[in-house]
Amino acid sequence: MTKIVLTNKETGLNPTSEELAKIILARIGLEPRKRGSTENMHKVFLELYERMKMANREKKPELAVMTVEEMGVFAGITRQTMYDYLKRWLALNIISKTSYIKEGKVIIGYKLNGATLESAFEKSVLNIQNNLETTKKYIQELQRVLKNEKISQKQKENAVSADFEQQNIVND
Repeated sequence: MTKIVLTNKETGLNPTSEELAKIILARIGLEPRKRGSTENMHKVFLELYERMKMANREKKPELAVMTVEEMGVFAGITRQTMYDYLKRWLALNIISKTSYIKEGKVIIGYKLNGATLESAFEKSVLNIQNNLETTKKYIQELQRVLKNEKISQKQKENAVSADFEQQNIVND
């Protein structure tokens, strides 16, 4: 299970694209959680977008794909550490895993899960909404179960009380 931590960070006045990318990643729980781990995760986010634009412009879908090694280079972290971060990116549906063949080799990588940052984000929103809807159903079920348990408990108490009264009548 992947833990997503949403924040309410805000931008300052006239933010740059880098500042906005950092804020977005923080707000949707994709920024690194360990202090000092990397300050460059937003560069992966921006590069995924640039590659998707280029792939669409040149009609070459393979141009949108980034390998884990490439992502690690942009983020300034190792490949293995990047794999750890990818779990959250995939859980939110911001990126998708894909593969293509280059020079007879299968290249496995990740691409933005939409033609634009906005369309990829919309998929994340849908994912979160589905999670909240399921949670809402659990809450409704919890209320129903609690009510039924309370009714059942009252019935048991009434039955015990009736048995006690019955025994008192018999003993008198």
